[in-house]
Amino acid sequence: MEHNPARLRTSDTERDQVAEILRAAMAEGRLDMVEGEERLTSAYAARYRDELAPLTADLPDGGRRALARTPQARAATRRSLRRHVSFLMIAAGVLIGLWILSGSSFFWPVIPLTFLVVGLVKHAVYGRWRPEYTFGHVIRH
Repeated sequence: MEHNPARLRTSDTERDQVAEILRAAMAEGRLDMVEGEERLTSAYAARYRDELAPLTADLPDGGRRALARTPQARAATRRSLRRHVSFLMIAAGVLIGLWILSGSSFFWPVIPLTFLVVGLVKHAVYGRWRPEYTFGHVIRH
């Protein structure tokens, strides 16, 4: 048996992630049951990371878009948004409280609250933070 030291072994977590993508693609109708089951079998039998990539290569966005539309992913996004709104409300309360205590005539909490609200809007639109959503979105590898 040949051993290539550049090949990395895959983990159970990585196999499970690919399996979830394949199940989502099957639910979306992109893979029929036979092909989906064949790919699932291959995913669970994979020993190396490079054996997993071809299983989702022909799916849009590597299958991650279908995975993001699953009920579990949508529920996780809603929970995350609720936490974000809760944090924003607490921060707004603290900032307004500090403004009241300061006795300032200028409502300075509007400045940090603007940035916090912009972050919340981006979170709501994009679902979760990713580097490509920032201004410096060019990522060099």
